[in-house]
Amino acid sequence: MNKKIFLGILSFATLLLVGCSDKFLEEKKNYDLFDESIFENQLQAGWFVDRMYYDAYSGFKSPGLTVFGLYTEDRSRLTEEFGGYPASANLINSTLTYINASDCPTYFGSTLGSSAKNEPYTRIRYYNLYIQKIDEKGKNLSEDFKNKTKGQMYFLRALQYYDLLRVYGGVPIVTSVQDASSTNPATQLPRATTSEVVTQILSDLDKAASMLPATADPTSKSSTSWGVSDYGRLTGDAAIAMKSRVLLTYASPLYNKDWDNSGNQRWKDALAAGLAAETKLSADGYGLYNPNPNTGSTTNFATAKDWANMFVGFDNTFCKEAIMVQLLSNTTSPSAGFNNGWENSIRLKSQGGTGGVAAPKEMLDLFPMADGSRPTVANGYDDTKFFMNRDPRFYRTFAFSGCKWGYKANTSASVWLYRYLKADGKTKVYANSLDNTIQSPAYVSKMTNQSADNTGFTYSGTDIYEYRYAELLLNIAECYAATGDLTNCRTYLGKIRARVGIPQGTNYWGLGTFANKYQAIEACLYERRIELAYEGKRFWDAQRWMLYAGSSAVSSSENTCAKLGITPINGTCRTGNLWQAKTNTDTDPVPAATKTSLVIDPDAANFQTQLSTLSTVFDTYFKRVATDTPMDTYNGSAMNILFKPNYYVFGLPNAVLTNNGWLLQTKGWKDAYGADGTYDYQP
Repeated sequence: MNKKIFLGILSFATLLLVGCSDKFLEEKKNYDLFDESIFENQLQAGWFVDRMYYDAYSGFKSPGLTVFGLYTEDRSRLTEEFGGYPASANLINSTLTYINASDCPTYFGSTLGSSAKNEPYTRIRYYNLYIQKIDEKGKNLSEDFKNKTKGQMYFLRALQYYDLLRVYGGVPIVTSVQDASSTNPATQLPRATTSEVVTQILSDLDKAASMLPATADPTSKSSTSWGVSDYGRLTGDAAIAMKSRVLLTYASPLYNKDWDNSGNQRWKDALAAGLAAETKLSADGYGLYNPNPNTGSTTNFATAKDWANMFVGFDNTFCKEAIMVQLLSNTTSPSAGFNNGWENSIRLKSQGGTGGVAAPKEMLDLFPMADGSRPTVANGYDDTKFFMNRDPRFYRTFAFSGCKWGYKANTSASVWLYRYLKADGKTKVYANSLDNTIQSPAYVSKMTNQSADNTGFTYSGTDIYEYRYAELLLNIAECYAATGDLTNCRTYLGKIRARVGIPQGTNYWGLGTFANKYQAIEACLYERRIELAYEGKRFWDAQRWMLYAGSSAVSSSENTCAKLGITPINGTCRTGNLWQAKTNTDTDPVPAATKTSLVIDPDAANFQTQLSTLSTVFDTYFKRVATDTPMDTYNGSAMNILFKPNYYVFGLPNAVLTNNGWLLQTKGWKDAYGADGTYDYQP
């Protein structure tokens, strides 16, 4: 039986009905010819709502994809999590400069054509249409149905405006159905301020929270919950939690000139929203997933196993950590649903995947030690033997030579990644499989399903957690830090670490004591890099704190990186090393029996012994070498990252400006006629 297809679609059968009934969304040049009779019928009105989910989320097929309705990997490729320079990563290419309106992304939307396009303001128009017409035309429909469906439209509209804000800053706010005309003065809305857009988003989220069932858990003690068949829909509790994310963004330096003031109202509002969400969601059954809450256990890896299984163990069923979830299908028919592309992309070719994701050295060197301390030489870190004595989450985020990485047909399979040169010293041979050409001694394995069928990795149905309870706690910790409450900041970070088995000890889960709020904020951003790695969040944190260079096109008076003691991302590169045989040989230098006998399993009682054995294998057979081709290259040359200050918030694209002459261009960008932009996104 097919699983639910994606967030919001009721079932496989419903999807077929939607596909057969698209006449109510027939694309017409004249929007006013819309058949409003659908709002008089509960079934068809429900189809409309489901279609809105489809238009918003059908592209969300992997955890690294971001931007509402668009869902590309472009932004995730701009951080230390991934190496390489695909065309989508041109924004960090030091040889390229983008400053003109013609360079700006067209996510904002295009001109009206012969059909309605699935773009932000078209989606907003449909949300507005439903909100407006369901009461007007659906007088015979139940109030419960109307409230639940309107609540979803308010929530979707809030999410759309939130990502328009993150991409462009303030944008025109449209909350009613307008004539599709560029010459009607009534439609010539100016760009709102960032504050006005945030106010609108919060208003929509408040309405959604008041109209929607609180939770997605039918067993919850809450008075309102979606039924089992509606799992995956947006909830009232998710709307409350989303306010925390929105207000955290609004309080951050990119949008907040007064961010360094511990008494700043935006930080206070963000903190209040986070605490209110924590209280409400906790009462309704949400929380950090941990079936064994004995965080005082001396076995660090017991709860880390649960942390890893959380991502794959609750497909189509409620998980207390999942505040917003994208449901995906294991169907083999493209017309019947959407698959999760992550499993296939991270699996090595020798396993039947597309090649794997090489872990940059910068990520391997990032994760804490087992006691939570930073990975420094003084704390015992050896970057050659990066696998020794690390944070329990390290072993659930990355794998390396000898690690168990099973699948349905071989649950104990392991993979080895090293190379040796033939006796002539020239011919490269990659051990285990000629296809495993990973530019790293480790690969990304987070959110993998070790029971997946390697004959069909492309048909993975693993759901994606878009918003986890852990993120909510991290939001709260950051707000405590920014407001100067260092003790509560550390307590909330400690909750994240204790859950995976890091002991509190005398050094507070390795966090130590913060000397000031800047150290506390840096610790929060550091913890987000670990806990939320490869979940599509890192770029947005780097953006709102301006971590590429410390300032933006409208905020150059101070440097956030310097304040926080963070090395800017600009000037760095993603690097890869390899394990290579010490001597040249025409045969595999590692005996087959050695590889067969060593299957490194973080769940094993002798895991530490296994790691020690691998260390001995490394000393015996390997040396670490730089890759022949650096991860980040352009036209054959190595590249360092250079993200320009005006890229944090984009300008409006050329077509939008030329067809809407009243709209101002963003500071740091040229308008359609080459003049400097004047719109300031900080107010």
